[in-house]
Amino acid sequence: MSDTRDSNGNILKDGDSVTLIKDLKVKGTSVTLKRGTMVKNIRLTDDPAEVECNAEKVKGLVLRTEFLKKA
Repeated sequence: MSDTRDSNGNILKDGDSVTLIKDLKVKGTSVTLKRGTMVKNIRLTDDPAEVECNAEKVKGLVLRTEFLKKA
């Protein structure tokens, strides 16, 4: 299994905190997560391009690692 990496190539681990590098609309909701939003305690998935997390207003969110930067 390949390493899960953020947009800058840093390796991400379970429990890391990440910051969004782009505004992201959350499908199925009217919520937009703003650039610079800190997301704590991520969980790695079987897909190295995605992580699971809970954001302020959204639980059980899956984010693409290309939009994340290790905090």
